[in-house]
Amino acid sequence: THWKHGGIVGVFGYGGGVIGRYCDQPEQFPGVAHFHTIRVAQPAGKFYTTKFLKDLCDLWEFRGSGLTNMHGSTGDIVLLGTTTPQIEEFFYELTHKMNQDLGGSGSNLRTPADCIGQARCEYACYDTQDLCHTADQEYQDELHRPAFPYNLIQLTLPTAGALCTSDCL
Repeated sequence: THWKHGGIVGVFGYGGGVIGRYCDQPEQFPGVAHFHTIRVAQPAGKFYTTKFLKDLCDLWEFRGSGLTNMHGSTGDIVLLGTTTPQIEEFFYELTHKMNQDLGGSGSNLRTPADCIGQARCEYACYDTQDLCHTADQEYQDELHRPAFPYNLIQLTLPTAGALCTSDCL
């Protein structure tokens, strides 16, 4: 199947978090005529409860294809394959019932990510989860409503390497 990327698809008021994918041969492949990807922001340190994972998988099974990619290259939980009418419904349930937000798919700022830090690492030099949470709260609008043109500015937070000798990210 060939894909044509982009197009106007997303959540009202958000500029990121949904990657529109349409099949360029929808008559031949009707099951994937729309096969949009949704990114869900990961929690600090990527700690999950089994209840959260079960609820997310149940929601995605109902509103999407049920296919997931835990932590793609952006660090977000990547949910593969949904149709345009399901996006707003999924977003409402994700934000209002699960108290979770979309991840970033824009070119300016991706979802801040961090290592496990002081929660489990005996070599941690600073509180990476606090830094990540603070950055997320400060730049959340830039994540979903980019103020800059495509690819003008990208922000990278060094939560490992330069500030920690473990360099596990």
